[in-house]
Amino acid sequence: MILPIYVYGQPVLRKVAEDITPDYPNLKELIENMFETMVHADGVGLAAPQIGLPIRVVTITLDPLSEEYPEFKDFNKAYINPHILEVGGEEVNMEEGCLSLPGIHETVKRGD
Repeated sequence: MILPIYVYGQPVLRKVAEDITPDYPNLKELIENMFETMVHADGVGLAAPQIGLPIRVVTITLDPLSEEYPEFKDFNKAYINPHILEVGGEEVNMEEGCLSLPGIHETVKRGD
């Protein structure tokens, strides 16, 4: 099921997302719906707050980038309770967009 994507200005996007337990209700269905929503919106990532849920669940697909980066073919992952523990490596600049900021793309500096 394609879910509505919350855009900039929605309070849920400013909240710190909460960890969930393995028995979170309908988790498998939620993740499937997040993938469907993300792909339908031509995105490569979608976090649960972007669909109105203040929880730590993220879906990522790199398949749309596989023409330029063949190693990304069929890369589809869901992350539950992700936390950034360390940032390292060389900094790289990449142009990125966000489904909650439609039509805006900016250069973002990240560790590789």
